[in-house]
Amino acid sequence: MSTSGLLARAIDFAALGRPLHLVGGAIFYGLGVAAAGYAGATLAWQAALLGLLAVAAAQLMNHYSNDYFDLEADRANRTPTQWSGGSRVLAEGRLPARTALVAALSFGVLALGFAVLAALVAPAPAATLILFVFAIGLAWVYSGPPLYLHRRALGELAGGLIVPGLTALVGYQLQAGTIGPLVLLAVLPLCLLQFAMLVAVNFPDAAGDAAVGKITLVVGLGPERAARLYVAAVGLAYASLPLLGLLGLPWPVALVPLATLPIAGWLALRVMKGAWRDPAAWDALGFWSIGQLVGSAGLMLGAFALL
Repeated sequence: MSTSGLLARAIDFAALGRPLHLVGGAIFYGLGVAAAGYAGATLAWQAALLGLLAVAAAQLMNHYSNDYFDLEADRANRTPTQWSGGSRVLAEGRLPARTALVAALSFGVLALGFAVLAALVAPAPAATLILFVFAIGLAWVYSGPPLYLHRRALGELAGGLIVPGLTALVGYQLQAGTIGPLVLLAVLPLCLLQFAMLVAVNFPDAAGDAAVGKITLVVGLGPERAARLYVAAVGLAYASLPLLGLLGLPWPVALVPLATLPIAGWLALRVMKGAWRDPAAWDALGFWSIGQLVGSAGLMLGAFALL
């Protein structure tokens, strides 16, 4: 194979892993670490770095496994966007499907290896390793065997728990040696926004998913009811912020996500007006749903770091 051919394959392999999404994982993880520091934990840099590597490897495992186990649905999808329908690398035949499976398994082993190393230098090694294994295992069965959660109308709920929730909890646990109420309060609105984001990116995939029997909430409930659920989840996320402050989350952390409220209002208005049925609107819905989630998490991380 020529040098240009090898380079093209390397680029396709990287695209298959969707490395841009690692930024969000790092922010969620950093939020947990920062919350632990605010709660009184002394920052352990070695544990923090090993934990971050474990989180990144687990994310990559999930990205590659998603494309592998979603291949049938991605091939049936005639309306992919920048944020849905998979990476298109396998669906377009640019790499063999086995490449994604081998990569997913390899990154899964790496994630477990880094998790063991991180747990060994954590304040509570056994509890930390159990949490890591649970998080990595749940990330695998999100799209993989034996549960295939994302094709059984459980993907949005599982993703909401895993991505901001368990990722931040791992960061907190590694530093504090326990799970405190502070981090649980912090991740609640983010879990709701992640849930809403997954609903949003499933609108463009609905026809292809239904054709191959993949049941997302958009397919199972119907897009109109799923749209109402999206608006409710976003609204609940922002409505919960004052309550979280009253329950003990530092007020700067609780209120700083309100800076993204204009995005949320615009998204809710667009969805209520039927943008979920407009292919021309799907890219923007996906992008800004991701933006309000990652932006809110980044603002909360910054607020914790400044306190």
